[in-house]
Amino acid sequence: MAAQLIGATIAALLLAAVMPDASEGGVGAHALGSGISAGAGLVVEMILTFILVFVIFATAMDPKRPSHLAPIAIGLTVMVDSLVGGPLTGASMNPARSFGPALVSGEWADHWVFWVGPILGGIAAALIYQVVYLRQSEEEA
Repeated sequence: MAAQLIGATIAALLLAAVMPDASEGGVGAHALGSGISAGAGLVVEMILTFILVFVIFATAMDPKRPSHLAPIAIGLTVMVDSLVGGPLTGASMNPARSFGPALVSGEWADHWVFWVGPILGGIAAALIYQVVYLRQSEEEA
C-alpha cells in the first residue's frame, strides 16, 4: 500500500513538473461531477470498485477460472468503469490513484469518498465472491 501511495505521489509530481499547466487542472485529482453528492459519489465508487475487484477474482485469482482472459477482462472492466464513472466521480477505483494527485494539487474536497468507496466495494466483492463462487466450487468438488 505504501508503494502505491508513494508511486502515485511521484507520478503526480512528475506530471506537474513535465506539464506545469496540468497543475491548474489538479494533475488528475478526482472530484465529484456536477450535481453528484458525496453520498452518490460514495455509491458510484463502491459499485465501480466492486465490479473491478469481482472481475479480478473471477479471472486472475480463482485457479478454476479462465486466467488467460484476465488481462483483457480486467482492462475492459477498467475502460467501462472509467467511461461510466469518469463524469460522475473520476472513476478512482483505487485510493492511491486519488491520493497522489490530491496531495500534489491540494484538491481534498470529498477526498474521503475515494478511500471509503473503493475499500467498501472491494470488501463487498471479496465477500460475495467467496460466498457465492468459491463455496459453490467447494460443494461441487
